[in-house]
Amino acid sequence: QVQLVESGGGLVQAGDSLRLSCVASGRTFATYAMGWFRQAPGKEREFVAAISWGWTGITYYADSVKGRFTISRDNAKSTLSLQMNSLEPEDTAAYYCGAAGATATLTKAENYIYWGQGTQVTVSS
Repeated sequence: QVQLVESGGGLVQAGDSLRLSCVASGRTFATYAMGWFRQAPGKEREFVAAISWGWTGITYYADSVKGRFTISRDNAKSTLSLQMNSLEPEDTAAYYCGAAGATATLTKAENYIYWGQGTQVTVSS
């Protein structure tokens, strides 16, 4: 069992930056691939970014955030991060971190085993 707790959301203006964190319980964090998804009201949960398990640090991004967002992990601290720069009103959503198996297709929400409770990001224009 892995518990995930997100933090770092808030209300910002367009062009600002935010850094989201997701802290995992347990000692098996490094064995999971990790991802960030977001969900706006009335919309499906959508892929934002993901990073491979272990220490290889292979990353994946949705086209809508490529070049603006950076995902990273610190296995020693069981922490996943998402640095979000040049935020846009379209980035407004609840952001969720998830843990998936090492061989999972990381862009699909249904492949994630554990989820955090989410943290709200609101970007005003």
